[in-house]
Amino acid sequence: MEIEQFKTKLAVASEWLLVGKRGKSFPLSSSEIELTVDEKAVFIGFLDDTGRHRWRLNNVEFDGEEIALDVAGPFGREQQTLRLVPRTPAAQLAAEIEAARLAAAQDAAELAVRSFANTKILRVSLGEKGGRLAHILLTTPTRTEIAVIADVTNTVTHSQLLASAILWSEKLGRREKPIYDLVIMSEKRRLTPLRRLHAMLSEHWKSRLSIASIDRRDEIAVLKHHDAFRMSDLWREKPKLFVMPPTQIHGRTANAIRALSPERIDALHIAKGDTLRFLGLPFARVRKLYGREAAWFGTGRSEKHPLTDESWERMEKLVRSLEAFRSPETTNKRHALYRSDTESWLESILRRDITKLDANLRLSPIYHQFRSGRSEKIDLLAIRNDGRLVVIELKAKPDRNMIFQALEYWRNVEIRRRSGVLADAKLFGEQKIADRPAIIYLAAPAWSFHQEFEFFARAISPDIEVWRFELHEEWRREIKVVSRICYSPFGENL
Repeated sequence: MEIEQFKTKLAVASEWLLVGKRGKSFPLSSSEIELTVDEKAVFIGFLDDTGRHRWRLNNVEFDGEEIALDVAGPFGREQQTLRLVPRTPAAQLAAEIEAARLAAAQDAAELAVRSFANTKILRVSLGEKGGRLAHILLTTPTRTEIAVIADVTNTVTHSQLLASAILWSEKLGRREKPIYDLVIMSEKRRLTPLRRLHAMLSEHWKSRLSIASIDRRDEIAVLKHHDAFRMSDLWREKPKLFVMPPTQIHGRTANAIRALSPERIDALHIAKGDTLRFLGLPFARVRKLYGREAAWFGTGRSEKHPLTDESWERMEKLVRSLEAFRSPETTNKRHALYRSDTESWLESILRRDITKLDANLRLSPIYHQFRSGRSEKIDLLAIRNDGRLVVIELKAKPDRNMIFQALEYWRNVEIRRRSGVLADAKLFGEQKIADRPAIIYLAAPAWSFHQEFEFFARAISPDIEVWRFELHEEWRREIKVVSRICYSPFGENL
C-alpha cells in the first residue's frame, strides 16, 4: 500500500469530497483527514456530521484525480469503499465561473459588432459580480452609443431578461450622456414569449427596447432583428382546445382524510388522482391503481409513506401536527410546517372565500388549464358581477417577475375569451362573460411587494388594467385589504 503516495496525493487539493455508501457525501479539507500508522495497520480518521470516525485502511487505489479507500471498522466489520474526490474551493469556483461568463459576454459583444455596421466594442461587463447577463456598449464613428444585453448562461427566463433590460435601460437613460435605445439578444427558443411580453409594455418602453434573435444555422452566428409585435398580434394564435373537466368526485380514502380536518383540508383532482392539502400544503396523495385506491402521506419529498390500516394512526398524528404548527395561533413560527408553501396557504384561504379579496368576485372552479409553461399555473381565475374576468396572481414574498408572470397568464385567458372558447364552455355557468378585456389583480402582504414592483407596473401598457391589492401582514389570521391601487388610467373604482 503506497502510503507516501497517498499523503502526496492528499496534499495536491486543499478540499476533498468524501463519498460513502449510497452516494452520501461530506466536504473535508486535507488537514481534516488524519493518517496514523502503527506496527499492525494504517488508520484514517475524519470528522463528519455524524461524529468522529476511525477506519482501518486495507488498500488504496488511484483513479485519475480520485482516491478509492478500502476500509473496515473494528475486527474487520463494516467493510466498505470510500472515495475521495478533489473539490474546487468555492472562491476559486466562483472566479472560474465569472471568467467563463466574461468570455461568453465577449463572444456576444463580437456577435453584436458584426450585426451593427461601423461599430466597435466600447465596454463589456457582467450585470453584477459573476452575473448571468452581459452588458455590452458599442460605439459608432459619430460616438453614438448602442446598448446590448444578452444571457451568457442560457438559464435566464424571458421575463427575467426583459425585466433586467428595462432596469438597465432606465439606468443608462439617467447618465450624463444618456442612451435610450437598447437591444435584447435572445436565443430562438425564447424569442416568441419575449416578443409577446414586449408587446404588452407601454409605448415608451416598446420604443426604447428592441429584440434580436441569434441565428446559429451557419458556422458564424448572426443577429436577426425583429419588428415589435403589436397588441393585436397577441391574438393571432389559435387557442388550444378547452374542455370543461367532469365534476370532481373524490374517492373514499380522500373523503376520509378530509374528514380529519374538513375546514382546513381540501382535495385537488390532478393527474389522475387526488392531492390532499392542509391550508395549501400537500401532505397526501390518492390514486386509483388497477381499480383500487392507493395512498401515500408525508410533507417532504423524501417523507412519503404508504397509507394502510396500520399507518392510519401516523396519518392522524401528522394532521394533528399540521393543526398545531400550520396555524396563525402556533407557538413556533419557525416550524417548517408554518413556513412552507406560504403562497399556497394564501391561495387556500381565498379559494374558500374569494369575497375577502373583492366582494364582487365569483371564483372559477378550475384554473390549472391556463398555463404559461409546463409547471406554471394561474393562482386564481374569477369573474366580477359585471361579467369581466379577473386573473389573480398571489405572492407571499417579494418577486421581481410577479407582474410579468401575471401578464402571461392574462394573455392565455384573454386569447380564449376573445375566441369565445370560455363562453362556449360555460365556465361560470349561466353568467355571461363580458366582451371586455380581463383584469389583473396582484395581491400580496403589504411588505411583500418587490421594491421595483411600482416601476414595472407603470411600464405596462395602460390598455391592460392592473390592480395592486395590499393585504394586512396578519393575513393568516384574517384577510384584510389595506390598500388598492390601479395602474391603468382606464381602471374603474372598486
